[in-house]
Amino acid sequence: MSSTWTFLSNHAHVLLCIAKDPEIRLRDVAENVGITERAVQKIVSELEHAGALTRLREGRRNSYVIHIDCPMRHPIEQHQTVGKLLALVITPQQLKELRDRARAHES
Repeated sequence: MSSTWTFLSNHAHVLLCIAKDPEIRLRDVAENVGITERAVQKIVSELEHAGALTRLREGRRNSYVIHIDCPMRHPIEQHQTVGKLLALVITPQQLKELRDRARAHES
């Protein structure tokens, strides 16, 4: 029997899905990550509470702003930022778009 563990947590997977598409529906995140929509909702709330992202209500939909300068949470990695984690997986262009989106939100 093969093991199903991965190097990244569900929190990281959810964050990566949102980083790739800040307007993604949580239902689609759940499908991509392989967890329930309710689990995704909980993770998004935890990420928002931790300051890693902001949820924006746009009509009937949500979109998200990721705060790439937010430090990682665990003592082993807290010297790194969310942006550094994302940079391991997303393209430099996607990271630039996240940075620009966060700046626009701050204005």
